[in-house]
Order: sequence, then C-alpha cells, then structure tokens
Amino acid sequence: MVDVAAPAARPLPAVDLPVAVGPARTRVRRRPWESRYLLAMLAGDLAVGLLAGAIGFSARFGPDVTAYNRVYLLVVALLPVGWVAALAANHAYEKRRLFVGTAEYERVLRAGVTLAAVVTVGSYLAEVRLSRGYVVIVLPLAVVATVLVRFALRQWLHRRRAAGRHLRRVVVLGHRRAVAQVCRQLHRERHHGLQVVGACVPRRRPRPTLGPVPDLGVPVLGTFADAGAAVAAAEADTVMVLSCPELDGVALRRLAWRLERVDVDLIVASALIDVAGRTTIRPVDGLPMLHVDHARLRGSARAAKALVDRCGAALLLLVLAPLLAAVAVAIKLDSPGPVLYRQGRVGRDGAVFAIWKFRSMYVDADARLAELARLDEGAGVLFKIRDDPRVTRIGRYLRRFSVDELPQLVNVLVGQMSLVGPRPPLPAEVARYPADMLRRLVVKPGLTGLWQVSGRSDLPWEEAIRLDLRYVETWSLSLDLVILLRTVTAVVRTSGAY
Repeated sequence: MVDVAAPAARPLPAVDLPVAVGPARTRVRRRPWESRYLLAMLAGDLAVGLLAGAIGFSARFGPDVTAYNRVYLLVVALLPVGWVAALAANHAYEKRRLFVGTAEYERVLRAGVTLAAVVTVGSYLAEVRLSRGYVVIVLPLAVVATVLVRFALRQWLHRRRAAGRHLRRVVVLGHRRAVAQVCRQLHRERHHGLQVVGACVPRRRPRPTLGPVPDLGVPVLGTFADAGAAVAAAEADTVMVLSCPELDGVALRRLAWRLERVDVDLIVASALIDVAGRTTIRPVDGLPMLHVDHARLRGSARAAKALVDRCGAALLLLVLAPLLAAVAVAIKLDSPGPVLYRQGRVGRDGAVFAIWKFRSMYVDADARLAELARLDEGAGVLFKIRDDPRVTRIGRYLRRFSVDELPQLVNVLVGQMSLVGPRPPLPAEVARYPADMLRRLVVKPGLTGLWQVSGRSDLPWEEAIRLDLRYVETWSLSLDLVILLRTVTAVVRTSGAY
C-alpha cells in the first residue's frame, strides 16, 4: 500500500491507490502548545467559577457568615466544578470551536443558560430554597468573565501567530488563481494559524512557484496526484482543498481516508461559504445537500440587536461623559471652530442621516479637498491621506484612538446606527458603488465593524467590500460581541487609523 508518506519519486494518482479504511496505526501527531492552551483555559474557567461564587456571596450576604448563608459557602466551593462541567457539556473545550470564530463564545453563553436551567429545576425538585439574587449575580458574572478570559487567551495566541509561532503547515489543492487568493488572505490574516507551505495544482507548468504571489514564496509541489508526496515533503499537518471540478467526491473521500491514517487534517474550503455564510447539510434521499439559509435581516434577532444597541449606547454615554467633556474642551482650545462636525451619511435602505463626530480637522477642510485629490492614498471610492495636512494637532490623537467617533453613540441611541455594522458611507461613495456593494445598505451602519477591527484604512478596497458583505450575511449577537472586544485591541494597536 502507498500512503502520504511515500517518496516523492514514485507518486501515484490518488483515485487509483488502494485505500485502507481500518484504524490508523501511526502515532497521533500532538501539538504541545494546544495542550498548554487548553490547560490555561481550564484553569481560567475554574478561577472564574470560584471568583464569581465569592463575589456573589459577598454582594448578596455581605462579609458575615451566618447560619442561614453558611450553606452557600459549599455552593461557592462546588461552583467551579459545576461551571466547568456545564462548559464541557456544551462542547466549549472542543478544539474545532476554539482559536478563531464565534462558536466558542456561543458555547459559553449556552453553558450559562444550561447551568441556570439545571439549578432552577434541581432546586424545585429537591425543594431547596435558593437565593434568586445570588443566582442572578453569579451566573451572568461567570458568563461575562469567562468570555473575557477566553478572549484574552485568544489575543495572546493571535500575537504569537503574528510572530510566526503556533502555525499549522498547510498544503493547498486547487487552481492557481484560487490558491493565490487563499495564500494572500491567510498571509494577511495570520491569526487563523494557517501557514501555506506548498500547493498542488491540476497541471504542471514550468514555473516552480505561483505567479501572482511570488513574494509569499509558495512553491508548487506537483499536481493533485502528488498530494501525498507533497504533504510528506513539506512536513505539513493540514491539507486544504479548494473548489475545483477535478477533485470530485470519490477522490476527496479517498484523500480523507489516506490523511486520516497519518493524522493530517483535511479542510474543504467551499466557495459558497463567503457568499452565503449560513449553510446546513441536510440529507435528501441519501445525498448530502448543502442548504443556504437567508441572512437574518428581520425578526426577533434584529429586535434583540436594536435593544442591545440602545442600552449599550446609553451606558457608554453615561460612563464616557467625563472623557467626552474633556475632549470637547481640548478641541475648543486647540483650534477655532465648532467642537462637533456634522456630516451626511447613508444608512439602512439608502436613507441619508447626519452623523456627529468630534472635529479633528480645520474648518476649511472640505474646501481644500480638491487640491489634495492627487495625494489620495485610499483604495476604491475612499479618500485617505496618511499625513493629511487638514488634521489638527489634537485631531491626530483623536483619530489614532478613534475618539472622534464617540459622538456617534448618539446616532446609535436614536436608532440611526448600530454599535456594530458596516462603515457608514458618504452619499458620493454610494453613488460609485458596484451593484454587489449595495447589499451592505440592508443593515444599519455601525460604530465599529469587521472593517475597523481588521486593519481599517490599511486594507485594500476589495477586502473592505468582502468584510462588509460577510458581516451582512453572517451576523449574530455573538459575532457582535467578538467585534466589540476586538475593537478595544484595534484601538490600542492604532493600525490603519489616519
């Protein structure tokens, strides 16, 4: 039998190789950093459970231990175990849900709901009088704290990956143009942890590397028939298969069996995912059909988003009131002109509304736009200059940390914007949109969004379009939460802010 460890000199077509479907006999590949990451996550969850229980006890009963509340000390001691058990029952420790995406945070939320249901039903059946105030304090605190701890762990991992560590070595199978696009995207978004070390294409060409991405140094290791030898030669631990007619279901199935025996992961990247975002597999007469669900643009989920937006905006305005007042005074002392800048933007369904920003430019900025047009560094319809002479001294700091955007919380409060969504465009920009880009106008624009947390003005225009459309198609409350958390790190990092 020939498997993926066969010498490169004797490659055989994948569809003709005999395939063993029995249990693998090779040693399982282990990644030490993953074990350490999971241990750190487990320790964090246990600490969160203990801390939430202690804070709930102190907030509900005070510092004194009495005969009435002494039993709750046992609850505090058992809560960490119960919390970890709830997380495990909701698959919050499965590696396929960790590291990237929103599935991990959704599982934490489900664990909180599960534990609340178990405690409620259990106390009722056992006829135990449990303090509702204690439960109301502890469970939301545990959920929020767990999300924050896991987000901090993920940010640590992403920084390590940006430095070239903890990456998975990937061989990509597909047509040259599709492979080149994937290579560019994965190179830009290193936090996914996928490093392309080689490619296999349908037919050989004289060039040893991919033409569109010579700067990435991705070698072409052969054709699809050489996939096994390519994995061995590149010491890869992952194979990514792109959509192409040459790799049909039979060839893909045999490839999966072969990779399974040497513990090499297989990823199938469907072209539908980026377009639709919401897919489910449903068998139809024994055939697995990929059903594309419509984006959630109406209904209870949108009502919940609107409620979260307005409550969040009101809370942030209250908390940030001293900062807003200090910024207003600084702008007034720095240069003549109003503190706030009013500008027309396009909202949901093409409705034009006025957004408010702290003024970060001199009052004649709009009049000087024509003379600076030749210095435009933006992409697509955006106008951007890295060292814009129209920006005031205080304005440079406001833009660097996105403080100039904070008055838009008023727009969120009145329902014209959301906390998270596509960037609010100018009417002149919308007039130059390609047809597909108008899709972003079916939702409210956001104070922050995927574009802002992925690089802001440093991103190519095509990538900004793709991110906005991806948000419209894949929106969820958990995704909004992730974007809000990433906004904090993006503001501190200040990349792309000018």
